[in-house]
Amino acid sequence: MQKQSQLHENKDVRIVEYQPQYRSAFRTLNEEWISAYFEMENSDFRALDNPEEYILNKGGKIFVALYNNEPVGVCALIRMDDPEYDFEMAKMAVSPKAQGKHIGLMLGRAVIDAAREAGASNIYLETNTVLKPATNLYYKLGFKAIQGRPSPYKRTNLQMVLDLS
Repeated sequence: MQKQSQLHENKDVRIVEYQPQYRSAFRTLNEEWISAYFEMENSDFRALDNPEEYILNKGGKIFVALYNNEPVGVCALIRMDDPEYDFEMAKMAVSPKAQGKHIGLMLGRAVIDAAREAGASNIYLETNTVLKPATNLYYKLGFKAIQGRPSPYKRTNLQMVLDLS
């Protein structure tokens, strides 16, 4: 019975590519979760204040989850200037009022599909183990923990990579 209601609610969720009208939602949704667990850092402000310049103009993408046409989730695919990693999955956020509808999974799959379409061989991400639902989602999507990379974020204590090859 519960499975049926989840399927019904997923019909109301659409994943779309970023448009300028979603700029404030991209920032608000990310600021909401970051501020709930950590504090905003300079790297956050760079990406959230200028998503076009920081993400899109460099060959990245941002996906927006719409629930009944309201933006309730976002996730970015950022092209990395790195010899090992092609893209980073970053800035995934789902509004607390829309959690439990598999929106994070849908956004993650959209990002992975876009990376594959771009010819990527892997996707890197950074997170924190205190974010258990997010960490579990990344493992479910096929990411594996790695170690030893420098991070621009104080809050990072887990780095992961998804091999697409």
